[in-house]
Amino acid sequence: MKTLVGGAIAATLGLIGIAVWHTAILQLIAATIPPVLLVGGGLALYLGFDELKDSWKQDKEVDTDEQPEA
Repeated sequence: MKTLVGGAIAATLGLIGIAVWHTAILQLIAATIPPVLLVGGGLALYLGFDELKDSWKQDKEVDTDEQPEA
């Protein structure tokens, strides 16, 4: 019950804060978008390159298995 009351109070204060400082909040959101895109893009590049390396490794293993033994 204490958690419910505390959550309701926090949500109410948050809504009041958004209403009072809405321009500052919009500026904060606008300021965080470029770094988030930069970090997200970097992570996507890293994961894509890692997946590409794995596929190259699997291709080499498949090629090695298909070669006839002498």
